[in-house]
Parts: sequence; structure tokens; C-alpha cells
Amino acid sequence: MTPDVIKVVAKPDFFIDVEFANGELRRFDMRPYLEYPAFAKLKEPGVFLRAHAKHGTVVWSEDIDLSPDTLYLRGHSVAEKGSGLAIKHPSKGKG
Repeated sequence: MTPDVIKVVAKPDFFIDVEFANGELRRFDMRPYLEYPAFAKLKEPGVFLRAHAKHGTVVWSEDIDLSPDTLYLRGHSVAEKGSGLAIKHPSKGKG
């Protein structure tokens, strides 16, 4: 079961940093989703930055929210809480 979202920080570049109840931090790129009609309003100035955690997920308004499953499964893992949310990059190369 996917943990609940407890905190979200929206960035001006349409990324969101999400903290989950299990302590994991993930960064999610909303840019591909902005082309869908359900999320198009988020492109309006200032609207995207209104993201907040509510009922275990990320919401912008009564009409716009995003599943915690999507955020968790498609988000990229970032460093542990309190470390400035630096993205962990997978090892480059093999070996």
C-alpha cells in the first residue's frame, strides 16, 4: 500500500517535492501531465504553486488532485529528510 503524502513543495519549474508518511522523499515532474485537460489550469500563473497535502495526496483545488500512487511510483527518490532534497542519481555505468 502506498504511504500517504504528508508534505508537498511545488517548484516554479513544475516539479513537486513530496514527503510521504514513511519518511521517503520523492520528486515528481508534472510537465508531461500539464497537456491533459484535467491539469491544464495548473499552467496559469501561480496556480501550480498552490499545491498542498490533503487527505494523503497532493491537491490544488477541489477539482485538481494527483494520486499518491502516481506520485510514489513515478516520482524519483531523493535524499533523506533534512538533507536539502538532493536527488539520488543511479550509478552510472556497469560494474
